[in-house]
Amino acid sequence: MVPARRTVRVVAALIPRPEDGRQFLVQQRLPGGSRALLWEFPGGKVEAGETDAAALARECREELDVELAVGRRLWEGQHSYPDLTVELVLFLARIVSGEPRPLGAHALAFHTPAQMQSLPFCEADIPLLDDLVAGRLGALD
Repeated sequence: MVPARRTVRVVAALIPRPEDGRQFLVQQRLPGGSRALLWEFPGGKVEAGETDAAALARECREELDVELAVGRRLWEGQHSYPDLTVELVLFLARIVSGEPRPLGAHALAFHTPAQMQSLPFCEADIPLLDDLVAGRLGALD
């Protein structure tokens, strides 16, 4: 019998660069773990009893050393990896205090959606990135 695949809910932030709003913060995963050195939008797993917004604020505080104002939900999708299924939800967010630092990431960068397409992204993020590039997420301000 094949074991059931674990499902995790993951929240991510679309954080525009304050100076221009056309570039967004992305992070490169740490080496040595699952999906090592792939790029993704900042965020993480929702823990039991947490709301999506609270989980996103906590993850960005822990991994980026910033406080976020979490805005509206922009996108939702699901992706199955061999080891787990990810329910991914993207929220518009802005940094209200702190400067992003890679506490839980290998690297951080601000890129336009077109520039992001040249980076190796996690598979779960690719449909989201495609919709961002195509302008299907609505107003981003």
